[in-house]
Amino acid sequence: MKEFDLGGRLSLALFADVTNSKELLQAMQEGRLKPEVALLNASLIPDVFPVLVAAHKAFLAKARESLTTRTLHSEVVYNYSGSKHITESLKRCGVSDGTTYILAARFDASPDEVKSLEKLINGKEIGLEELEGRANLTQIQKHYKISSTELGISSIADAITCRIAARDAL
Repeated sequence: MKEFDLGGRLSLALFADVTNSKELLQAMQEGRLKPEVALLNASLIPDVFPVLVAAHKAFLAKARESLTTRTLHSEVVYNYSGSKHITESLKRCGVSDGTTYILAARFDASPDEVKSLEKLINGKEIGLEELEGRANLTQIQKHYKISSTELGISSIADAITCRIAARDAL
């Protein structure tokens, strides 16, 4: 698990070969996921930077008391999606029954919460540098409507970041 400082602490952990995504999804939907955590479909994440942007945006919304979703952690998934539709965002960029590749994000995690998180997800924790090589570029381009022309002058991570940043303005 790696920590980032965004004005608040964000811990990220990447898991492969996850076998309990159905149970994680059910616990999340029922509000009994402990510790609370954002679970993202990591195949849609080519780099950690867009996730940090989505998390920072969530952190600012909480500070302004203007969260769009119910929790800070679901706000990260919502912000990452680039969509204005909450349900669609959580379905598309969050975990589903068959998700085997998950990025977990937790704000201000205590050492005990980090241990709980590692026990919560049945999978192999791998380094964040694996994101780029495992990203499903075709699916990302389709979801974010990124053209090959745009990729000729920008990276896929930059294209996603721009969409996250500009969503509220469009």
